[in-house]
Amino acid sequence: MTLYHRDKSTEIHNGDCLQVLRTLPDSSVDACVTDPPYGLAFMGKKWDYDVPSSEVWQECLRVLKPGGHLLAFAGTRTQHRMAVKIEDAGFEIRDMIAWVYGSGFPKSLDVSKAIDKAAGEETEAAKQWAGWGTALKPALEPITVARKPFTGTVAENVLQHGTGALNVDGCRVAFAGDADEQESKAKNQHAAFGSGPVKRNVCSDHDAPRANYSAPGRFPANLIHDGSEEVVGLFPETAPAKMSDRGKGKGDTGTYGVYGGDPGVRGHDDAGGSAARFFYCAKADPSERRNSKHPTIKPVALMRYLVRLVCPAGGVVLDPFAGSGTTIEAARLEHCRAIGIEREAEYCADILERLRQGVLF
Repeated sequence: MTLYHRDKSTEIHNGDCLQVLRTLPDSSVDACVTDPPYGLAFMGKKWDYDVPSSEVWQECLRVLKPGGHLLAFAGTRTQHRMAVKIEDAGFEIRDMIAWVYGSGFPKSLDVSKAIDKAAGEETEAAKQWAGWGTALKPALEPITVARKPFTGTVAENVLQHGTGALNVDGCRVAFAGDADEQESKAKNQHAAFGSGPVKRNVCSDHDAPRANYSAPGRFPANLIHDGSEEVVGLFPETAPAKMSDRGKGKGDTGTYGVYGGDPGVRGHDDAGGSAARFFYCAKADPSERRNSKHPTIKPVALMRYLVRLVCPAGGVVLDPFAGSGTTIEAARLEHCRAIGIEREAEYCADILERLRQGVLF
């Protein structure tokens, strides 16, 4: 079953992604942004039995334009399998983005208690293993950044296909205020290093005269965080920082970036270093679930940031594992066309409801 948006800018396919992908034309998609199964049998779900096969990624490679990017979430335990299958399909692995959060729940077995339980009584052996467990607290999800190979230079490919580059300026992280901006500029105008050009500094990847240096925001990094006190406390220079009205309002709720709302209202007001230098996006709250029962919903603001990073406005974004449709909504909000594929009829219904609620359908 295939449903179309009234202006044909959004397609929702209810079916097996491999079969549906085979019906799409070669080199017809600008970017693929997806949250596929992690292969962890999460909550006993059959669809999460394994990571997607290389055949699936080969089809994604085929439908992507030369230089088109793939962004695929993964679990920390199966990231290696995900990346290998993506690479074996023919993609070039470019990077990995870490989405760091503080709300993970540790699923660790208390070894001491397990020993006592097996023995049916308290034992000396158990006392020796007091405080030992079997797992760390989950605090990040990796996102594989891959690109379809192309011939020639990036400049040539961008001009021919409109793909192959990342939207750096569109994803810069806004300064946390005037003091932060001035301090950041000062760090890139060190008199001790002479008056020549700055190369690959924290705000730019191009040469710029130190005396006239200016940037619209911090250069986007391969780290995104949820703004929680637990995560912010891991960064240096955070003692004076204070959280401000995070999670209020609609749309770009809980984001911290050039397009993430007023940095004076959301995010952090610390200056200089700290987590403020990275893109901030709170985890999805109940209002973002759109009444869906899907267990792994990502925040819209996070998916908007990722879509914006790899797809220009007007381009086509593919999500072969659409779930509840967060990527589809994000693509629409970023003025991109979208193709979503979802095997489960229940989640396809969630996608349609999400689009209706967002007045996008």
